[in-house]
Amino acid sequence: MTYHYKTRGTCSTAIDIAIENGVITSCAFERGCRGNTQGLSRMVIGRKAEEVKTILRGIECRNGTSCPDQLSYAIEECLKASETEAL
Repeated sequence: MTYHYKTRGTCSTAIDIAIENGVITSCAFERGCRGNTQGLSRMVIGRKAEEVKTILRGIECRNGTSCPDQLSYAIEECLKASETEAL
């Protein structure tokens, strides 16, 4: 399942993320700094979602958040949606 997360306070406007068996299988940002968001997306694919969420949470760029911070929230919401779907 691909989860669509609307970002808040960043140049990117949304993140599409998929997590299977606790591992991030795809990640793509809409808008934002192209090189940074593409690099970040590639770096997280194949990694454990919970670990990535913990590492990225709290990184600031502007407005008290950043694209990495918003990705941590996207991961959190995607995991919650997966749990709800499994019930």
